[in-house]
Amino acid sequence: MRLSGLQRDVLALYRQCLRECRKKPEASRDNFRVFARTEFEKNIKVDKRDFGAIEFLLRKGRRQLDMYASPGVKDIR
Repeated sequence: MRLSGLQRDVLALYRQCLRECRKKPEASRDNFRVFARTEFEKNIKVDKRDFGAIEFLLRKGRRQLDMYASPGVKDIR
């Protein structure tokens, strides 16, 4: 199955989130992983042809990733 450009972008963002989880303290990694998964699952019903919404969610997700990837953030609830 071939993926569209936006689908590849979404998967890349998800993989990047999981990679960042590995950089967090071991005690809080699961919290970050669960948070990332629930954020993606919240938007699973977005129509794949709604490019504007998907692009907005990608921008929002990248901003959140940048914020949570900072070394000062140790845990998320």
